[in-house]
Amino acid sequence: MDKFKKIEEAEMAILNTYKRHQIILDKGDGVYLYDTEGKKYLDFAAGIAVFALGYNNKEFNDALKNQIDKLIHTSNYYYNIPAIEAAKKVTSVSNMDKVFFTNSGTEAIEGAIKLAKKYAFVNKGADCYEIISMNNSFHGRTLGALSVTGNEEYQKAFKPLIEGVKFAELNDLQSVISQISEKTCAIIIEPIQGEGGIYPATKEFLEGVKSICEQNDIVLIFDEIQCGMGRTGSMFAFQQYGIIPDVLTTAKALGCGVPVGAFLANEKVASAMVAGDHGSTYGGNPLVCAAVSKVFDLFESNNIINNVNEITPYLENELNKLVDEYDFIESRRGKGLMQGLIFSVPVKDIVEKALDNGLIIISAGKNVIRLVPPLIITKENVDEMIIKFKEVLITL
Repeated sequence: MDKFKKIEEAEMAILNTYKRHQIILDKGDGVYLYDTEGKKYLDFAAGIAVFALGYNNKEFNDALKNQIDKLIHTSNYYYNIPAIEAAKKVTSVSNMDKVFFTNSGTEAIEGAIKLAKKYAFVNKGADCYEIISMNNSFHGRTLGALSVTGNEEYQKAFKPLIEGVKFAELNDLQSVISQISEKTCAIIIEPIQGEGGIYPATKEFLEGVKSICEQNDIVLIFDEIQCGMGRTGSMFAFQQYGIIPDVLTTAKALGCGVPVGAFLANEKVASAMVAGDHGSTYGGNPLVCAAVSKVFDLFESNNIINNVNEITPYLENELNKLVDEYDFIESRRGKGLMQGLIFSVPVKDIVEKALDNGLIIISAGKNVIRLVPPLIITKENVDEMIIKFKEVLITL
């Protein structure tokens, strides 16, 4: 295969929305990926925090193959067994009451926004429509999700966006309070900001926001599209804070590579949505729900969350050593297997050099290296990552 000819064909046919690396990935196994030329890569990005179970998991693959042979799609005019099973599992582990399956994370955000607005419309009237989000946040690229994304660079070419969105500072409760009015219907927060640079919320901040929402009957939305599904050491990050939102969004590792997301809600808020308020042709079809259901089974049988909690201290310690060793690495922050190294220099070239050295890492902003590996990694994988990473760092 002529790699560069194939890349040229891709550039001619695929919309130019990503600056892709000059490799063509072909297959994966465990925590490794292989390109079409046979080069092996240690993957510490997991398809942007997606492949929690690693690649080529036989039980997962077999569950998908079995469902393909049985039934792929029917539409939401009918019930199907995989959707029922997946719904039972995701509501049980999340402490939510109802779920709507979407095709992506950004669609989950769109649904959460609609649900919050409908709840406010029913209980407070049409004038209650404002949403408070956080600066530096990222919630997706469709117009609704983009409207609550706290980054002007993502927004400026697509305005006007939906009206009534205000922004506060993560971990600054007073900044949230100053934005609240009688028109506030929802507050949306990532318990750990991902694309914005791996910023965890503090317990005190989330407790304060929760109290404000309860006092004013404001819908509290937690976006756990990236930080959820075991990545931080509990099935969802909010469970470590002891704070339950009214609405929860999830995606990425929910389907471990199959395009699926979901928004969930407690009964109080969910009851505002009635037939006709929302829908999706593909959302929750038998194939993706078979994947979701099997993901939860494998999380339990393979003790995935236990592995995250066992590996995290070791990974953090090794990353802290890098901070001490290299002057251009300022600090480390994160939770579980969602870690960021903050550099005093741009990291774009570091990501490229790591790729050349057989290590897949990604950035979060201009100066943060983001490490979101498969949740099955071992200490040996961490050691291998550190060796490959240091081989890059010594060239800087």
